Amino acid sequence: MKLTTVAELDAQVQRLWDQGDLLRSVVTTEALFPLRLRFKAPTASDLTERFDEVRIWSAQLRAAACYRVEMQNVRHRVQGTNSVPSQVWLDGINDAVTVINKGEDLMRFGAVVNATAARHEALIPWLAQSPLRALALANEWTRLLDIVDWLQVHPRPGVYIRQMDVPGVHSKFIEAHRGVLTELLDLALSAGVIEATAVGVSQFATRYGFRDKPQRVRFRMLDPTRALFPRLVERDVTLDADSFARLDPPISTVFITENEVNFLALPDVPDSLVIFGAGYGFDLIANATWLSRCRVLYWGDIDTHGFAILDQLRASLPHAESLLMDRETLLAFPAQWGREENPARRELSKLTEQEQSLYDDLRNNAIANNLRLEQERIGFRHVQAALNALR
Repeated sequence: MKLTTVAELDAQVQRLWDQGDLLRSVVTTEALFPLRLRFKAPTASDLTERFDEVRIWSAQLRAAACYRVEMQNVRHRVQGTNSVPSQVWLDGINDAVTVINKGEDLMRFGAVVNATAARHEALIPWLAQSPLRALALANEWTRLLDIVDWLQVHPRPGVYIRQMDVPGVHSKFIEAHRGVLTELLDLALSAGVIEATAVGVSQFATRYGFRDKPQRVRFRMLDPTRALFPRLVERDVTLDADSFARLDPPISTVFITENEVNFLALPDVPDSLVIFGAGYGFDLIANATWLSRCRVLYWGDIDTHGFAILDQLRASLPHAESLLMDRETLLAFPAQWGREENPARRELSKLTEQEQSLYDDLRNNAIANNLRLEQERIGFRHVQAALNALR
């Protein structure tokens, strides 16, 4: 005999909460209640074989608070006519939250809904879509609405987030809640004041018209006769991206390397500079059109992600070449081989024939499993020889 217990009914109600259905019913016009729960009633054979168990089960069920139990008369040739539970209902959300002790949470969510309806009706659909997230933000909700208010009055403000004058709101609060603020502001603001191409939390300031801290490019002049500041011994310079784009230095070769020590240790090369790499992002140098007239050499790790980064660089600079990312270099240093975590497997379309062959061997484990040779593990004599061969 398998009859639905009170604990199993409680678990059904808990699932409705965990899925957001109970709180969602507060926001939407769809009627959730009265709600009939899944329920297995006793059969005639249950009454015959386990009458006392069914009687006890029935009493427990009817004694359970907040459930409405419908009874049905069942005639039995031995036991006669008996009234047994046939269906179980929840008549309202207050009954449901009482079962799982969520009454206070319901009240807090109701306050969020009421405040939102009074101030920003356009955000109500978000509450219906993400009720549990809204509940988790209940203590911060008023401040989030205050930020929405401020940006409606000051669209694309052109100031730093730090300069936003909202009582109780500071830049750390906004940074911590950029994800949810993006979802709310996209609903509350007109499309004309949103920079749709700026996506992700890192682009929050750009998307809504705040000033953002300038992105910076770090580079070294490898030719002392081309140094920007000839009287300084160190040629390690950092400029904002816009200034770097306007630099147009009198050089013919540009190296890009991902490793800081290699960036600092790269020896002098006539008419050259080296850029401290950008990983998978080359937005910092995208506007430096003078790079198109230079020979560009990318030096990354010999692993699948190194070739993927090279492939991405060529989307902006199709003429970029690889440096020390060849099979000869890889096989010259077997004692320095390491293991690449989470190697790339996707197809790359901008590699040379030799690069593609090595990339395929790496991603298919044709040489060794998850093989990588980090650039800093290559002997420096080998590096110097490669640089000399470029001249």
